[in-house]
Amino acid sequence: MAFFKKSKYSTLSALPRQEDPLKRKDIPEGLWEKCKKCDATIFTKQKESNLYICPHCGYHNPMPAPQRIELLTDPGSFVEIDANVESVDTLKFEGVSSYTSKLESNKKKTGLRDAIICGHAKLDGRPYALGVMDFRCLGASMGAVVGEKVTRLVEFATAHHLPLVIVTASGGARMYEGMISLMQMAKTSGALQRHAAAHLPYIVIMTHPTTAGVTASYASLGDLILAEPEALIGFAGPRVIKDTTQAQLPEGFQTSEFLLKKGLIDKIIDRKNLRTELSLCLEYFAKASIVPNNKKQKA
Repeated sequence: MAFFKKSKYSTLSALPRQEDPLKRKDIPEGLWEKCKKCDATIFTKQKESNLYICPHCGYHNPMPAPQRIELLTDPGSFVEIDANVESVDTLKFEGVSSYTSKLESNKKKTGLRDAIICGHAKLDGRPYALGVMDFRCLGASMGAVVGEKVTRLVEFATAHHLPLVIVTASGGARMYEGMISLMQMAKTSGALQRHAAAHLPYIVIMTHPTTAGVTASYASLGDLILAEPEALIGFAGPRVIKDTTQAQLPEGFQTSEFLLKKGLIDKIIDRKNLRTELSLCLEYFAKASIVPNNKKQKA
């Protein structure tokens, strides 16, 4: 019956969408990024040229170790030591991916062998030993290599009668190395005790974030402890503490500003002023008369 006859429809195949090549813009990856604090869109090169500080709100992003070293040393004066020390998978860690594969992929991505670069340099002509941690390398976690390099750096500074500066940034102990990573806390602290016994100065610069085992060892043992603005500094993070204690934490808890009021930090310094301030500190220690106890004049 014609009354129930289905209508015939013609179908068209979907045509591929044609983009106007004149209107299409290929934007390279990593050209722009959003500030983690104010959410403003930042041109990456602008951030880097501004010492990795947000030009809108002043937020201090983590700074790669090579750029940090360039900031804090005279041109061409930095000489790296123990550059070839690398981590090994002693415990044969197994998880979603192996520790060895993580180390290899991280090395390709960052060009770093591990989470700290150590050496000696000059700042405004004054020699000193310098260690700079880099958060890009497995969250700057402290394993056997970080502990060994810090210890060797301290011993180098002691043997050569140099002031010591370490710029810290870390998520804590490296879980892939288990108890071996925790042993580095005592190891580094012991070396610093011998450095202090030689009456040589040790300056710490805490940056965002400095937490857990690093905070509980060499980051908190400086004769002078400096910090960058709004840096997270503590052992466990505020979220862990809040969930564990069920307590309402004070405003600004575990920031450098909060800890300055509590006496853990001596001074907060904007990164743009850090070179000048560090130079003044080294000048002060160079001029200070530090006499060993056994040579003090009798009253």
